[in-house]
Amino acid sequence: MKNQHSLGVLAVLLGATIWSTGGLCIKLLPYDPFTILFYRSVFAALTFLAVFRRRALTLTPMVVAVGLQYTALATCFVVATKITTAANAVLLQYTAPIYVFLLEPILFKFKLTRLNIITVVVCTLGMLLFFAEDLGGGSLKGNLIALLSGVMLAAMMLTQRYNKPENYDAGLFWGNIFIALICLPWYLQSATPTLEHWTLFFILGVIQIGVGYMLFNYGLKRTLAIESVLLAMMEPILNPLWVFIGYGEKPGVWTIVGGVVILGMLAVQVVMKERHLGPAR
Repeated sequence: MKNQHSLGVLAVLLGATIWSTGGLCIKLLPYDPFTILFYRSVFAALTFLAVFRRRALTLTPMVVAVGLQYTALATCFVVATKITTAANAVLLQYTAPIYVFLLEPILFKFKLTRLNIITVVVCTLGMLLFFAEDLGGGSLKGNLIALLSGVMLAAMMLTQRYNKPENYDAGLFWGNIFIALICLPWYLQSATPTLEHWTLFFILGVIQIGVGYMLFNYGLKRTLAIESVLLAMMEPILNPLWVFIGYGEKPGVWTIVGGVVILGMLAVQVVMKERHLGPAR
């Protein structure tokens, strides 16, 4: 049992680390965001189909809803990564819990706790820091699109609660199919990829999306919820680091401060919530 738990922790950590490579790959590719999205989604869809087979093909109204939300989420993230700093793109995406905390009481009919209110206020202040000092090296348009990716991530998280667990994979598969169809016109007008570009597309679709998701899902079943949430925070920490090392893009000071405020408050929220729930279990 202990060995299974250790494997779970390692899987979540590896999954988050693999996810964090997305920013660097997107920055290195000399293509527009929609061409990148096309190639990444085709590779990802083929990976999900090869692994999950018939399960990936399940099509229900809830699967379609998740797929459409994933489409918007992935599109916003890739576009934001291209037109603002990678740090802004990934850290603003991690504002998703703010919207979850605000919408949960409405959708699931329970009281908004004081801890959640404090978390929302502190994270909102952290979010505002991204727009300070020349937008932390990013752009207003890119930052707003990154914020929208956080909204869509929150929407997908909430919608998945209504989805059957066995259909989670199908939502991501169809989301990638939707992206490929939408981005097909950009692909048709794009230049033929070089071997280096094919390698980066493969990493984005098969490794970053496919393997990253499967590792995280494997680890999620073998770790505590608090562990998986905190370990997943390695993604927004490592993403800007890889981009700085491999691309030379340095995050702005206010981006770093805002990111620390948001991730720190979310970590405190998760730990305090776990302590509160512990005795009741």
